[in-house]
Parts: sequence; structure tokens; C-alpha cells
Amino acid sequence: MANSGNPTPAATEQYSSGLRFRDDVTADEPAVSLDAFLEQEEADSVRIEAGEDVTVLFPHLSRVRLIEIDFPKFRDGRGFSTARMLREAGYTGEIKATGDVLVDLIFFMRRCGFDSFAPDKPFDPADAETALTRWQNVYVPAADDRMPIWKLRHG
Repeated sequence: MANSGNPTPAATEQYSSGLRFRDDVTADEPAVSLDAFLEQEEADSVRIEAGEDVTVLFPHLSRVRLIEIDFPKFRDGRGFSTARMLREAGYTGEIKATGDVLVDLIFFMRRCGFDSFAPDKPFDPADAETALTRWQNVYVPAADDRMPIWKLRHG
């Protein structure tokens, strides 16, 4: 565990295939679109595109193993809100960021609830390590379990 509280993968090969911060078995079924997921009772992996209403998924969260949230462009931040909404709704399964995911944002994505990453362009291991361990303390509560520094100071 790094000083930031974010565990970081040690092996370089983990970076080339993406990053995953979970101990459970990886979902083996490909993610389907939100519409297809809602129509298929046996589906357990879903892909959320930018702009889709994730709240329609809330009644089905108990059967979901993997939610992929696509970032079509690095400047489209709606996926951050989507992940946070899912965590606040009680979803504890895997949330994977896919698409145009920038390494310098993975620290903040982890704080929003993402626990795996499959970027279009693989992360450099040193850059990922730096991004995940840059800040030892945080200032606001988020979807992760990090204690804000003001609360550490003042109880």
C-alpha cells in the first residue's frame, strides 16, 4: 500500500492490460449496452456511455458484476459523476473506466469509485505509480474511504 492509501500494482504487466484494484474474480462476460442489459435478465456486465441515465440501472444493481463507464474524450467528465452515483446507490461491484482515460486523472477516478481501468492507450507504469501516490492527504470526502485531512486534524 502506498502512502496515499491507494494500493498500486507492483508488476509491470498489470499496467499493460490495464489496472485493477480488486481481489475478486474478473467478470468473464463482455459488457453489453445499457438497453441490452435491461432486456437480458442473464446479463451481469453493462457498459454505460457518456450521457446515459445510470439511475435506470439502480433497481438491477444486485445482479451486476461489472459496470464499464466509457470516456469518449478526456475532457468529458460525466463518467466521474456516474461512478460516484453508483457508489452512493450502494453498488459494490467493479467499476471500470474505459476509453480516453488519462493517467493523471486516475487518482481522482479512484476517489469517485473506479476500481479498474482499461484505457485506449496503456499507462506507463512509472506515471501510474506517480499519479496514484502523489497526494498523501485529501481535503474532501468522496466515494473512497479516505479520511479528509481536516477531520484527521480536528477529529
